[in-house]
Amino acid sequence: MKAIQCALAGLCCLLCWPLQANVVINTTRVVYPGNAREITVALNNGGPAPALVQAWLDEGDPDARPDHTRVPFILLPPIFRLDPQQAQALRLTYSQSRPLPQDRESLFWLNVLDIPAKPDDSANYLQLAIRSRLKLFYRPASLKADVRQAPARLQIRLENQGLRLENPTPFYVTLTELQLTQGEHTQPLDSLMLAPFASERLPLALPVTPGPLQLTFKSIDDYGALRPQQLAVAR
Repeated sequence: MKAIQCALAGLCCLLCWPLQANVVINTTRVVYPGNAREITVALNNGGPAPALVQAWLDEGDPDARPDHTRVPFILLPPIFRLDPQQAQALRLTYSQSRPLPQDRESLFWLNVLDIPAKPDDSANYLQLAIRSRLKLFYRPASLKADVRQAPARLQIRLENQGLRLENPTPFYVTLTELQLTQGEHTQPLDSLMLAPFASERLPLALPVTPGPLQLTFKSIDDYGALRPQQLAVAR
């Protein structure tokens, strides 16, 4: 019984051990301009050992297998060894194998799997692969609007004891740290991403009182920075 308890305690230690990927991506999101021949995404291995890296794209299904995705992009190299303190560039090319909408952005996902090397000095070890998943936005060259102004162009109004948030722009807008303010009261709301020309209903936990309503939030720009924004709620 004591041996079993010790084994369980050891397993708990392994499961609670902090995990950190040695392979680091130099961005938190990727934007592919429609007029670009290709773009690159830089990876760096800051760890002490080599890593095996696999990269692939999907259209929103995190469980999609790399060999079953059918995205209109070519990603090279799909699998490679990355030595410690070395860098590698992923090259992305729009293959045009499938036409994408030219009046709005399209969303894909870039997956990077970091598989650490087996330790040389240990026969018993726990190998954990760490996957990073980043948004990839295809932005047509025909879009003339300024993506930086997209959060300020969002429209919000009261609707059936909730809020209706509309995105009239051709860009994806990611919102975080949302708060509805009415007088001295505030209500936090869930983070969300609004697709181009789409809307979302936000439920309210508190009754709305007379007077002005303000929605404050932070939007995430192309570089991953948080930009504060405030919108007046229409009644």
